[in-house]
Amino acid sequence: MLHVRSIWNGAISFGLVSIPIKLVNATENHSISFRQIHTEDGGRIRYRKFCELEDREVTGQEISKGYEDADGTIIPITDEDLAGLPIPTARTIEIVAFVPEDRIDPLQMDAAYYLAAGGAPAAKPYTLLREALKRSNKVAIAKFALRGKERLGMLRVVGDAIAMHGLLWPDEVRAPEGVAPDSSVTVRDKELDLADALMDTLGEVDLEDLHDEYREAVEEVIAAKASGGAPPETPAPERGGKVLDLMAALENSVRAARESRGEEPEEEAEVKRLPQRKTSRSSPKETGGKKSTSTTKKTASGARKSTAKTSQPEKKTTAKKTPAKKTPAKKSASRKRPA
Repeated sequence: MLHVRSIWNGAISFGLVSIPIKLVNATENHSISFRQIHTEDGGRIRYRKFCELEDREVTGQEISKGYEDADGTIIPITDEDLAGLPIPTARTIEIVAFVPEDRIDPLQMDAAYYLAAGGAPAAKPYTLLREALKRSNKVAIAKFALRGKERLGMLRVVGDAIAMHGLLWPDEVRAPEGVAPDSSVTVRDKELDLADALMDTLGEVDLEDLHDEYREAVEEVIAAKASGGAPPETPAPERGGKVLDLMAALENSVRAARESRGEEPEEEAEVKRLPQRKTSRSSPKETGGKKSTSTTKKTASGARKSTAKTSQPEKKTTAKKTPAKKTPAKKSASRKRPA
């Protein structure tokens, strides 16, 4: 952290305690940036800043701020105008409250910073605030000004340091209206059971093991073309057909996840339990037998008891799996009787 340039210097206001600190970026962007070029000859495409009145390019020293009114009038705003604003948080991170961390909506989370102690005198109050946050299991809510805007922040302990997450103001977070499905959807218990099984199979992951595969692939393409070679060919991902059965999709997902993790016997035993669900669902033979029996019940003029007796032999013949030639003969005979 000592080698990282601070982007803001000020102090934390903790009641009457003032802690000199330096604000340091806690994250960094590793994405690959591209330049715009002319397709025909590869020349750089640049954006130049022109003054509309003088029709000439201007330098950065000649540019200042201005607010455009509703009628198109430009009102000049100088740095001195903004510096004179009565903002108490201009150079102070003012702690206003301490709340449980689960009170903070993750949707409000913005950029993250580390707060570094500003010199030896800050060591004691810095450590005091850090240990107080640890013991209370709470986070500090603070207000601060950065880049000409007052912001909301959340202070929490990360290791032996204090980190601050910028927070969006509550009115900057949109309500999720119109996002969820309009129609009412019923989820069956079996589907939830399979979803739970899939979650358990995927399990947890150490975030340190995750990396940006897309960025690595782009770097390989750049390296290959820079050396005059052809970019590596990446096999297209396999795409299955459109899955219409949610249960089948969940079962296949559980099976694929376990196979990818190399899980063996004990886990496969649970996977073998899933086809049994298919067997119970795909037993229209018994169901069909019952339907034909119910049809016999409706059409026959006999009493229910006699019908129940005739339906029992059909279940037994189904269980014994008698030859296909004999079974149809019995069914056809039973169907002809009502006629």
